[in-house]
Amino acid sequence: MAPRTIMDVDDKSLEGKRVLVRVDFNVSVSNGSVGEDYRIRMAIPTIEYLSRRGAKVILASHLGRPDGRDPDYTLAPVARRLQDIAGGAGIRVRFASDCVGPAVESEISQMGRGDILLLENLRFYKEEEANDGEFCKKLARQADIYVNDAFSTSHRKHASTFGAARLFDMRLAGFNLNKEVEYLSMMREKPPKPFKVIVGGVKIKDKIGALENLLPKADKVIVGGAVAYTFLMAKGVKTGKSLIDHERLPWAEKALAKYADKIMLPTDHVTAQSPADTSIMMVKGDIPDGMAGFDIGSETIEHFSEEVSRSNGAGMIFWNGPMGMFELRAFANGTINIAKSLALAYWRGAKTLVGGGDTLAALKKSGVAENEVSHVSTGGGASLRYLAGDEMPGLSVLDIK
Repeated sequence: MAPRTIMDVDDKSLEGKRVLVRVDFNVSVSNGSVGEDYRIRMAIPTIEYLSRRGAKVILASHLGRPDGRDPDYTLAPVARRLQDIAGGAGIRVRFASDCVGPAVESEISQMGRGDILLLENLRFYKEEEANDGEFCKKLARQADIYVNDAFSTSHRKHASTFGAARLFDMRLAGFNLNKEVEYLSMMREKPPKPFKVIVGGVKIKDKIGALENLLPKADKVIVGGAVAYTFLMAKGVKTGKSLIDHERLPWAEKALAKYADKIMLPTDHVTAQSPADTSIMMVKGDIPDGMAGFDIGSETIEHFSEEVSRSNGAGMIFWNGPMGMFELRAFANGTINIAKSLALAYWRGAKTLVGGGDTLAALKKSGVAENEVSHVSTGGGASLRYLAGDEMPGLSVLDIK
């Protein structure tokens, strides 16, 4: 069942109301400047929709993992970037120096219709992650309506995503969250055929739940990154010093036994003794002792890219995790080629969904624009949890259509 969205209520229900919007502005900030601002931009449609309907828009987010009130984790630079982005539409963004308390309540009371106020970092209070009852009440009494537009934090039972939300009579989804649920639900329940899954990254344990749900539905599962080496060892291939999750080897063996016809693994590798080693060697088959795989090889790139880009104007592709240590140029080719192949599949008519911060960074490094995929999920971990069928407190608390 789908969550009720801000479009499912009439404009008069929003006009003049204080609307607390849980956004995810957990972005990189260095020396007071915001780096990648994708998460901020994805929240703009919800913010502008509410503002234009005369709501008093109160934005709440966390940033990083501060230990108490650490000025290095202030959301002030985010408020400035949000103003830069939204200012062209005539919107003024104000910033509150706290997220609860009398000073914040006083500032909210002075807000006019259409005004936007970004609260200070929720995690300056340990009560946020503890879902503390009193903190929930303080957050909730500052607004009349609750909106969750932060899918990426919806797998957490925190005050701003669950406890405070429960105290509102009206609990709605924003546009970004609704789009995430729409795509991921389609994938989890009945993905368009052919359905292909690309899995990479480092930790296989984070992906097992999602893979257990997706393997029966997928036509092909393409495995790269460090995740591939656990599968390869389970298959009897020598992996040298490559990163292996020994605890998950039995699971990988069972998956290969049951879905051998679906799972595509690397046949060659870009190897080195360490990431800093400049004497890189291309290896086919077994990886020698003392060497580790850091990217898929040229033969694998060709096979994987052909499978990804092939499309008859239909189907769906989900990508989570890079093919190698793409941050280093020597080990970036696999990821760059997969990104470009995914863009080609999109232009040929496939629905393409990318999940995870590393994968978004990989798109950018590859020169693939955000509008060359159907959707970029703002939450890699949350999307995997949703696909695994795990509890999503931030979704379960919302009103249902």
